[in-house]
Order: sequence, then structure tokens, then C-alpha cells
Amino acid sequence: MYAPTVLTALCLLLLGLSIRLFYQGMRKNDTEKVLSRLAEGQPQLVAEKPLWVGLERAFLRAGLGRPTERLGLWLMLWAFGILLGFALGGWLGLLALIILPPLGLRLYVAWRYQRRLKRMIEQLPQLLDHTVRSLKSGRTLADAVLGGIENSTDPLKTAMGRVQRNMLLGVNLPDAVHDFAELYDQDELRMFALGLKVNHRYGGNASELLENLIKLIREREQGARQLSAMTGETRMTAWVLGLLPVLLVAYFMLTNPSYMVGMWRDPSGQNMLITATVLQVIGSLALWRMLRSI
Repeated sequence: MYAPTVLTALCLLLLGLSIRLFYQGMRKNDTEKVLSRLAEGQPQLVAEKPLWVGLERAFLRAGLGRPTERLGLWLMLWAFGILLGFALGGWLGLLALIILPPLGLRLYVAWRYQRRLKRMIEQLPQLLDHTVRSLKSGRTLADAVLGGIENSTDPLKTAMGRVQRNMLLGVNLPDAVHDFAELYDQDELRMFALGLKVNHRYGGNASELLENLIKLIREREQGARQLSAMTGETRMTAWVLGLLPVLLVAYFMLTNPSYMVGMWRDPSGQNMLITATVLQVIGSLALWRMLRSI
């Protein structure tokens, strides 16, 4: 009864979205495209679109570009997937395709960001070491940092291209590095920005400051590795506790699917399965929070 109504509403939504995108594409002239490209990488002191700032920040930190460039296309594909899920799986498929794609995207972006950030922190001492050598050879601090960026490798080189662009636009080095550190929200990068700001305001031996920062970053990395080794058993226990129920359900579905299907068709069995799923999700989230606090 409700299926034609839902399909009609989604079709109208897609039609309106496509008309709006076509209208926006017709109005966007070449001048606006050039201005938008020139504005990429500038420090954004005031957010023009508060609704999308968090989404663009997450994608930018993960190295995935700006999501709003193809937002209409992804929304249309998502709506098509919702229609397909409703056609194949009914209300359960509709609910699954409404919830699972955004959740999967969120987890993927967070995983990309953590992996990229870890690699950047591993490369940061090499950049600082190159900067120290350039300072001792007589170059200025700004030239030494820019030279270190040029001689670094991806992903740090690509990420710190933001610093280079800001300096070309007239931003001084401490503010450009501070903007970069706030974007990626990492203590090592903030210490780098703070050291540059202190040196810029009060002076001092910049090479000694950067050498101490290199030592501090390497000591933090060594401590993190020791902590990871000491808590390996705890993390493995959490993984086993979280995956064991899922693996058992998969085993039953492969060896005796009628057992799980029979439970699902029985009202009391269905309630038990739903309750077990909710408890499994809550337990997994609790284990995840406990692991993050280590």
C-alpha cells in the first residue's frame, strides 16, 4: 500500500534534485570556477556554509578532496540504492540502505584519516631534520621549512602544500603552520606550530628548538609503540569478544541455515535475535571506547 507512495516521493525528489543541479550548473560561469580554485587551501576564518564545514574538513583531512563537488551525484546514487533496497528487501532493505551507507562512509573516512595522519607524523622528523640542516647552512626559517616540504614525500608533502599556498597568499609561516595543525588536530603538529610562533615573536635559536622537537616526537613514538606492545593481549581479547558472536552466526548460517531461519520466523526467537543484535552493538561500542582510552 505504501510502496507506490514511497516510490513516487523518491522519484519526485530525484527529479527536483536533478533540475536544481542543472540550474546551478547553468548559472555557474567561468569566473566563479576560477575564483573557487584560487580560494582552495586558504585559511577559512569564517565558514560560509556551516552545514558542510564538518564534512569537507573530514574529507580534506583524509585526502579525499571536497565532497561537495559531486554531492548531487552521490545523493542520486544513494537514493537509487534506497529504491533498490526497498524493491528487493522491503522495509528492512529500505532501512538498511538508509543507515549503512552513511555509517560505512564515516568509518572509511575515519580510517583513511588515521592512516594518513600516522604516516605524516612518521615523516615529520625527517622534514624537521632537513629544516635544521638548512638553518645551519645559513637559510632563513621560512626558506628552510619550505625546502623541507619540497624534499619530503607524500602524504606529508601533499598535506603541507596547504602551508605553501597560504604563504604565497601572504600568510606568515607561524600562522600558516598553525592553520595546518588545527586542520589535522594532532599534538605533534601543534607543537611544531607553537615553536614557530614563539620563535617568530620572541626570537631565539630555531635550530635548537627544532632539534628538541625532533627528539620529543621520536620519544612519543617510541612510548606509543611500547604501550601498543604492552596492551596487545588486551586488544586481542577485545577483538575476540567482539567477533565471536558474529562468527558463530555465520557458522550456523553456513552449516544449518534452517536453524537461524526458524528462530527468525518464531516471534520469541525473533525477539531474542533482535535483543542479541542490540546487545552485540552496544558491547562492541563499549569495547571500542575502552580500547581508545588505552
